[in-house]
Amino acid sequence: MAPITVDRELNVDMLARLTRRVVSGGETRPVIAPFTGEPFAELPVSTAADVATAFERAREAQRTWAATPLKERLAPFERLYDAIFDRRMEILDIVQWETGKARWHAVEEVVDVAGCTLYYVRRAPSLLKPRRRKGIFPVATKAYELRHPKGVVAVISPWNYPLSLGVTDVVPALIAGNAVVHKPDSQTALSTLWTIDLLVELGMPAEIWQVVTGEPGEVGGPLFEEADYVSFTGSTAAGRKIAEAAAERLIGCSLELGGKNAMLVLDDADLDLAAHGALQACFANAGQLCVSAERIYVHESVYADFAERFVRQVKNMRLGSGLDWSVDMGSLTSLRQLEAVSAHVADAVVRGATVLAGGKARPDLGPYFYEPTVLAGVTEEMKLCRSETFGPVVSLYRVKSDKEAIFRANDSDYGLNASIWTRNPQRGWHLAAQLKTGSVNINEGYRAAFASYDAPMGGMKSSGLGRRHGAEGLLKYTEVQTIAAQSLIGFDPVLGMSYEKYADTLTGLLKAMRRLRLK
Repeated sequence: MAPITVDRELNVDMLARLTRRVVSGGETRPVIAPFTGEPFAELPVSTAADVATAFERAREAQRTWAATPLKERLAPFERLYDAIFDRRMEILDIVQWETGKARWHAVEEVVDVAGCTLYYVRRAPSLLKPRRRKGIFPVATKAYELRHPKGVVAVISPWNYPLSLGVTDVVPALIAGNAVVHKPDSQTALSTLWTIDLLVELGMPAEIWQVVTGEPGEVGGPLFEEADYVSFTGSTAAGRKIAEAAAERLIGCSLELGGKNAMLVLDDADLDLAAHGALQACFANAGQLCVSAERIYVHESVYADFAERFVRQVKNMRLGSGLDWSVDMGSLTSLRQLEAVSAHVADAVVRGATVLAGGKARPDLGPYFYEPTVLAGVTEEMKLCRSETFGPVVSLYRVKSDKEAIFRANDSDYGLNASIWTRNPQRGWHLAAQLKTGSVNINEGYRAAFASYDAPMGGMKSSGLGRRHGAEGLLKYTEVQTIAAQSLIGFDPVLGMSYEKYADTLTGLLKAMRRLRLK
């Protein structure tokens, strides 16, 4: 695995145009390319005052946007589907320069943005339309449910999937009639800015999607003070603080947080399929993926065969930094991630774990490269046993039964994603329902559930609150209002009845309604 030259620079004029969309007083900071460790762009930095300005602009724009007919609001997002595919080479280069990931893993982001956006374009009219609800009295009571936008939503997105997780949380908020103040991670803000630039070309008003950058200590407080709702993807520790801030103001929040996800290889699994699937489940984006597998529980009867197949494929993975299709795994995104991954592996090895593949950094390839790593003999006293590593590291464990596999998979503070590998789909469904995770994939690592946009996606336990995707992924950005009208009969005594007589009559009427199934 030799170093690969990064052979295309990003367009300087394009970068300058994109960065002007950040609400900032002018101070900048360099953005470091993970492939090289060198700066490749200058990003404006926002202050608390800039956040206030962003919210002021967003609130003014939101009033007009919310009053715009839904069909017109949807138009630029419908156009995005074709446009992002047509201009995919631009955004793939940006994503790779920002994150250091392999080309194929960047493609996943483009496909996700297109697919998720199209889903909400098609579903929004039915989800947002007024709905007739049953009133207390048939005919006499008419009740309707209306959906109103929250107002201005704060979206805080992470660095690992900057296009996918930045854009797909913002788009449904905008479609619902909100404006957004978005804080992407400063390392990977260009993906967001490129998408805004494209959407403005496609007809979206620029003011409804404001972008601020900077450190949480500077801009985090002002974001929470002004927002009508908060959407956050990131660490569990940060998520707890955001939940506290939202609770203090009695506003809603959705939080997709950490994971220590388990993969279960049953005794009837197709081992070649499972071993190949584990490569993607464990090492997509160098393992920097909240739904990636970090624990693999393998039935003892197939453990040796699975381990041999899996380790052989891991050792054959191609690492590198090319803006092409020649590598299987790219770089970690930052020195901080490299240090965290290295510390977890070193701690495990010192305490007795066995390295079956990988296990070391690769500075010969680039400053933040780390080999895809497989460990055995991981025990409870080791840091990576229960803590999220968020890198290309996975541990193998033997289990004696399905019951033990389920117990050990559930024995975690986290509950985001899991996968089960079996030749018997019914067996897989039965076991999947016993896992305490927000999503479970059968004979797939994470993509089947994540890309099923009509189904909600999120975490249980310390992996978060709320859901993205599905109806909830849009409706969480709305306030629900009930309007009910009464006619013919009311709730007070009529025809001179006493309250006692009316209570008896009402009781009899309600009992009759139940028998006639009128309610």
